[in-house]
Parts: sequence; structure tokens; C-alpha cells
Amino acid sequence: MYELKILSQFAAAHQLRESGGKCEHMHGHNWKVEVFVRGETLGNDGLLIDFHDVKAATHRVLEDLDHKYLNEVEPFDRLNPSSENIARHIFDALGRELNSELVRVSRVTAWESDTACATYEPA
Repeated sequence: MYELKILSQFAAAHQLRESGGKCEHMHGHNWKVEVFVRGETLGNDGLLIDFHDVKAATHRVLEDLDHKYLNEVEPFDRLNPSSENIARHIFDALGRELNSELVRVSRVTAWESDTACATYEPA
């Protein structure tokens, strides 16, 4: 099994709903995002997938979140914009762009700070 990882980032504000703490107030983060893709077979070029393709798809997904107030961005206008839900949202969106017979998005980690992150990986 081969696994590739790329790093990306975006900046956004959010307000956690019903969290019972100061994070219920609007605040922002410079998010770091780790995207992992996996597959068993390399192409004739010796690549699982070109890093450029993973980076480009990630850029397109994050463009919708970057410098936004996440509570006003779908699906976070109705779904709590927690790190967990952000990681899942990015995972699902990238899966729609990148998944094929040869490669699948395997997990996404959303870092809201240098010391706190959430990962979504399907069971």
C-alpha cells in the first residue's frame, strides 16, 4: 500500500455552537490541513497520483473556506464548524474530486493550532 500526504492551509473565522465555552464567541484560526491518499498500484509513470493533482484539488476545496466566516458557509450554516466537522467536510469534498479505482482519500487532519487537531478517517 502506498500513501501520499500533502499539507495546505487556510484562514477562517468560526463560532462553535453550544460548546459552553469561550469558543462560542467568534474567533479565527490559521488552519493547517493534512491530506492523505492511498492506493495499492502505481501507474506506468511510477506514481500513485501526481502531488500537483492532490494540491490543486485541495486548493479548490479550501478556496471555499479561506478567509470566510465558516458559520455562513454551507454546510456549516447548519452544521457546527468544529475541527472534526471541517476535517470530514474536506475529506468528502476531496473524495468527490480525487477518488478513482487506483487512489482514494484515506484521511484528512485539520489543525486549528499548533497543538490541537482533528482527523477524519472512515471506519
